[in-house]
Amino acid sequence: MTYVVTENCIKCKYTDCVEVCPVDCFHEGPNFLAIDPEECIDCTLCEPECPVEAIYSEDDLPDELVHFLELNERLAAKWPVITAQKEAPPDAKEWEDVPNKLQYLEE
Repeated sequence: MTYVVTENCIKCKYTDCVEVCPVDCFHEGPNFLAIDPEECIDCTLCEPECPVEAIYSEDDLPDELVHFLELNERLAAKWPVITAQKEAPPDAKEWEDVPNKLQYLEE
């Protein structure tokens, strides 16, 4: 099983989760983070660290977000690993409650 980063991360890209990951399974894109399902050890540490509740256990992934499992796998394969917390984008707070953000994902 793996954890999955979902739509709430888009344009917020808080990296609190990265700091607690013991296996460096997070990958960073322009405005989103992805979890490599092959590296994730299901430790549960990242989920409570996300301030916008963008991370779900694969088993708890709502039906409307299931496509993010494939998206995380695909993007993690092409984006670099991120291992340290960074500052959030300057406009992250403005994007926290915006619905339907998938259209803004930069690959």
